[in-house]
Amino acid sequence: MTFLRHIFTAIVILGLSCYLSAQTRGVNRDKYRIHAMRTDEHITIDGILDENAWKLAEPTGKFQRVTPTDTGYAIAQTVAYVTYDNTNLYVGAICYDPTPGKRPAESMKRDFSFNLNDNFMFFIDTYNDQTNGFAFGITAAGSQADGLQYEGIKVDYNWDIKWRSAVKSYDDRWVVECAIPFRSLRYFGGEKEWGINFGRLDLKNNEKSAWAPMPRQFPHASLPYTGTLVWEDPPEKAGPRFSLIPYGTAKVTSERENGQAAKWDWNAGIDGKMILSTSMNLDLTLNPDYSQVEVDRQQIDLDRFELFYPEKRQFFLENSDLFSSLGRTGIQPFFSRRVGLNVPVNAGLRLTGRFGDRWRIGLMDIQTGARDTIPSSNYAVTILQRNVFSRSSIIAFLVNKQVTGSYSDNISGIMKYNRVTGLEYNMANPDNRWTGKVFYHQSLYPGAKADASAAGANLTYSSQFLKASLDQAWVGADFNAETGYIRRTGFYEVFPSVSYLFFGSQESKILSHGPAVKFKTIFEPSSGMTDRQTEISYVIGWKSRDQLTLSVTEDFVRLSQAFDPTNTFGVRLPAGSEYSWKNAGIKFDSDTRNLLYFSAEGLYGGYYNGNRLFLSGSLNYRVEPYGSIAITANYNDIKLPEPYNSAELILIGPRLDITFTNNLFLTTFIQYNNQIDNLNTNIRFQWRFAPVSDLFIVYTGNAFADDPMMNKNRGLVVKLSYWFN
Repeated sequence: MTFLRHIFTAIVILGLSCYLSAQTRGVNRDKYRIHAMRTDEHITIDGILDENAWKLAEPTGKFQRVTPTDTGYAIAQTVAYVTYDNTNLYVGAICYDPTPGKRPAESMKRDFSFNLNDNFMFFIDTYNDQTNGFAFGITAAGSQADGLQYEGIKVDYNWDIKWRSAVKSYDDRWVVECAIPFRSLRYFGGEKEWGINFGRLDLKNNEKSAWAPMPRQFPHASLPYTGTLVWEDPPEKAGPRFSLIPYGTAKVTSERENGQAAKWDWNAGIDGKMILSTSMNLDLTLNPDYSQVEVDRQQIDLDRFELFYPEKRQFFLENSDLFSSLGRTGIQPFFSRRVGLNVPVNAGLRLTGRFGDRWRIGLMDIQTGARDTIPSSNYAVTILQRNVFSRSSIIAFLVNKQVTGSYSDNISGIMKYNRVTGLEYNMANPDNRWTGKVFYHQSLYPGAKADASAAGANLTYSSQFLKASLDQAWVGADFNAETGYIRRTGFYEVFPSVSYLFFGSQESKILSHGPAVKFKTIFEPSSGMTDRQTEISYVIGWKSRDQLTLSVTEDFVRLSQAFDPTNTFGVRLPAGSEYSWKNAGIKFDSDTRNLLYFSAEGLYGGYYNGNRLFLSGSLNYRVEPYGSIAITANYNDIKLPEPYNSAELILIGPRLDITFTNNLFLTTFIQYNNQIDNLNTNIRFQWRFAPVSDLFIVYTGNAFADDPMMNKNRGLVVKLSYWFN
C-alpha cells in the first residue's frame, strides 16, 4: 500500500510537470532587456562612474517594488549599467536615497546578512536554465557578497572569488562600481544572451525592489524572473586555468580531562583549483586542515533521534548544491560531515560542471586516514543530472564508502562497504509556483535485506496568498546510508501543510496576517501509527517588520524504544507506552532595522507524562558598521513524575562580532550548556591580507559547566593560507 501511494504521488507530480513546464524562457526575458556594449577603455574601480563607457552604457528602467507590496515603482529608485571588455564584466549602479538618515549597515564582513544592510545585488543566469547562476552584492558600507545560485531561488555564499568593487557615498545617493573577471564565472562560450536581474534593499523605507519584477513571495535571487543581458559580442570560451592555495598551521593543545600535557603540532597542506573550461571546474585538496572553522552551535537535545549539525568545512561547502540536495530533510543519502569527522582527511578531489546544454556532472572522491580502531576509508560520490522541460531535472547518483585499510568484522558499526544508489526527479515550473520532487534510493551492503530502500515525493504550490504542500516519505527498516543522515528507519510519513495570508490596506500598519496548519503523521508497518503532530498557528506581520506568531500544538507518541524525555540518563519511559499532550506557544520578532532588536519565544503545556515550560530569546545590538553583540538563551523546565527525571536545562550563548575593516575580523563565542556539563569558548581572529588569502588565530576551550575553572581541553591554532593565481 505504501509503495502504491508513492507511485500515485509520483504520477501526479510527473503529470503536473509536463503540463506546467511548456514554457522554455523566463517570465521576464522578452520584456526586460539590457544591452552590454564592449569597451576598450580602462575602467578604474573607484565608485565614480566617470568613464566614457558608463556614459554610453544603456541604463535600466525604473525599479519596481517587490516588498512590502509588489505593485508600483520603488520610492528609492536605482539605475544600473553594464559594460565589458575582454577580461571583465563591469556593473555600475546609482542607488538614490531620498529619505534622510543613516544607511543601515550591520558590519563590514564579507557575505553580509541581506536583511540587515542597505545593499545592491545582481544575479546572473549564465546557462539560461533559470536554475543555476551567480549572485553578487555590495552594501552601502562597501562590503561584498558572492555566491552560487541553485534550485532557481537559493544562494550558497560559501563560494568566494576575486573581484573588485567600490562604493562612493553622497547625501542623496550611493554609487556602486564593480568588476567581475570572466575567468571566475562559468558559462558556455558564444552565448548571445544571459539572464540578469538587479535588486535593491532600502531599509529606511522598508522596501525591496528589482529591475525585472517578481511576486513578493519569492526572493530577489529568483532566476525564473531575470531579464535578459544582450551582448554586443558574446564572451569567448576561456582555456584552462590553475590556482594553488597552500597553508601552514601551528597548534598547541592540551587534554587535561585525559591527563595529557600540552602538545605542539605543525602541519601543512595545499588546495588546488583548476578551471578546465568555462563550464567545468576541478577542486583538489591534500592534507586539508579545518581548525579555523567556527565551532558548532550547541543544542538542547530533547530528541529521540540524532540531531543535525550543518557542514562548515570549506572544501565540502563550495559547489555543494549537487551533493547536498539529494533526498530531503532527514533522508539524505550523502551527508559530508560523515567524512573525516573522527579521522584525518588525507586527500580529496571534486569535479563539477556542465557538458552540453542539459547535462551536469558532480564527482567527489575523499580518502581518509586511520585513527585508533577506525580504519582508513574511501568515500566516492557520482552524480549525473539531465535537465528536462524548462526547469526540471532527473538525477542518478551513487554514494560509495569502501574501507581501504585493515578491516575486522568485530569493529562495531563499520561495514566493509556501504553504497546507496538512486534516481530523483526534481520539478519546478517556469514561474516557480509549482515545485516538487520524487526519489527512490537503494542501499547496498554486506548482508542487506529486502527492506533496504527509501522513497519520497512532495509537491508545493506557492502564491502571494496561499502556500500548500504535501510531503510523503518511506524508509525501510533495513535501509542503511552510512555516509548519509537518516533520522530513523522503518517508517512511513505523511506531512500536509497549508497557509494563507491576508494583506492589510495601504493605510494599515499591518502588512499581512493569516493562519497556517501542519499535520504530520508517522506509521510503522508492523505496529501502525507511532507519531502524530497537529500545529495550528497564526502569524501577524507589521510594516514596521515586527512579527507575532501564536500557535497551538497537539502531539501523540507511541515509543518504539525506551526513552528518557530529558536525555539526562534517567529512568526511561518503557517501549510501547503511549502519550498525548497539548501545548500553546507565542513568539515575537522585533524590527531588525533597529540597532537594538530581539526575538522572544515561550511554550507551555504537556510533555509525555509530565509538563514542560520552554523559554527562548535573543538580544542583538549593532555598533554600525563595526560589528554586533548578541546573546541567545534557551531554558527548559521539565517536570515528570517519579521515578523519572525532572530537569532544568539551560543553554546560554553570548557572541561578539567585530569588523575592524573589510579585511580584519574578530569573533568571540561562548556557550554554556548544563545538559552536557560544558562551557565552550571560541575566539577567532581573521586577517584577509590579500584576496582569498588569510591569517587565522583561533582559541578553543572546553570546561565543566558547574566548575568553569576546571578545563577539559583547550587549544590555540595559527593558520596562514595564500591564493596563488
